[in-house]
Amino acid sequence: MKTNIIILISLISLLSNKLNAQVSKESELFEKLKIQDSIFFERSFNQCDFKYLENAIHKDLTFYHDKSGIQNRKQFLEIAKKSLCGDNIKKPIRKVDTKSLEVFPMYKNNVLYGVVQTGVHSFYIREKNKEDLFTGKAKFIHLYLLIDSKWILKEVISFDHQ
Repeated sequence: MKTNIIILISLISLLSNKLNAQVSKESELFEKLKIQDSIFFERSFNQCDFKYLENAIHKDLTFYHDKSGIQNRKQFLEIAKKSLCGDNIKKPIRKVDTKSLEVFPMYKNNVLYGVVQTGVHSFYIREKNKEDLFTGKAKFIHLYLLIDSKWILKEVISFDHQ
């Protein structure tokens, strides 16, 4: 728990100081993480591919949510299966505002080991033969670690839900 608090404080400090350390939106790293975000949420959130999700999140994942509290990996997966994929008639959908995305690289000894990705995403309800119905939006902070050449989601902060 102490480690999670330190990570949370570090992430908030990084963002609140408005450091100009984010990579250019034209950079290869930014594009890779934009694609990562797109694939991750399309497969796990929108398509309910839980085999993919289980492989894409860290064994020690911590998810901080301003409305539902703190969840570990097991709780996160249980809640996702129930709330995101429990109703096939009114399916929650997530879409990111790609213009809001920012990527902050994390290095150790000049070797990239992770990134902090921030942005705004919107949520919808999808029903067959209807347009997606907007239900709200929120900000997010993701900490991805680069493990064996794969981006693995380690920490999530989802906040300012409206």
